[in-house]
Amino acid sequence: MAIAIRDATPADFPAILALNLESEALLSPLDGARLAHLHAQAAYHRVACENEAVVAFLLVFAEGADYDSPNYLWHAARLPRLLYVDRIAVAASHQGRGLGQRLYEDLFGFARERGVDAIACEFYIEPFNHASSRFHERFGFREVGKQWVAEGTKQVSLQIATP
Repeated sequence: MAIAIRDATPADFPAILALNLESEALLSPLDGARLAHLHAQAAYHRVACENEAVVAFLLVFAEGADYDSPNYLWHAARLPRLLYVDRIAVAASHQGRGLGQRLYEDLFGFARERGVDAIACEFYIEPFNHASSRFHERFGFREVGKQWVAEGTKQVSLQIATP
């Protein structure tokens, strides 16, 4: 089946919330009100769809967003202009089909079109997220810092890539 990438809309929120919940062990929790707020702040919020069904999403913020994530705030304090990857989720039924790669390729193109020279993200290193580490390495991300989050129960590797 063909996969289409398009901007997310409020009609997609139930599917996005379900995808986030499915991957909540690797993402922070999300409810409808929080998603609506984040969507309004997003510089880039796109979904991958198969036959109109949302099977993946990517949520990204630029500098100046009204967002309280400690990881976003860490990057925003150090980079005058950035796109910060807050979260990406792919349905378990669609993993291994390159959807994360397609969304990141789309994001990198979006960054180049706007002249943004830094894409920031993080992934867990305690506990270690091997898949995310390998995925981001393929896109040229490199570690620029570390910090403990979730009340000191998890550590993230703060990463930067050039589009």
